[in-house]
Amino acid sequence: MPAPKKHPDELRERAVRLVRQKLTDEPGLAVSRASRQVGEQLGINPDTLRNWVKRDRIDDGEIPGTTTTDAQRIAELEKENRELRRANTILRQASAYFAQAELDRRF
Repeated sequence: MPAPKKHPDELRERAVRLVRQKLTDEPGLAVSRASRQVGEQLGINPDTLRNWVKRDRIDDGEIPGTTTTDAQRIAELEKENRELRRANTILRQASAYFAQAELDRRF
């Protein structure tokens, strides 16, 4: 179960938008510096804000990386894979148990 979100989605979107606007208005400004400036105004940790901006840029295809939707899909598939492996193990053990019981009855 993921940790609860500390900041509402509206605040996240606004903060990311402000950082990206600042980067557009001031070419050459580093993302970390822009994140620090906006973070101080909004009371958000600059590293957290920088990570949000990075995630937004990945989702928009500006920089390479795994998008949020792809990461969610991968997590779902991994969970399904774990469940199927567990079911296969249970079925294999049950099959071995009943095969042994059948052999014991013959003798």
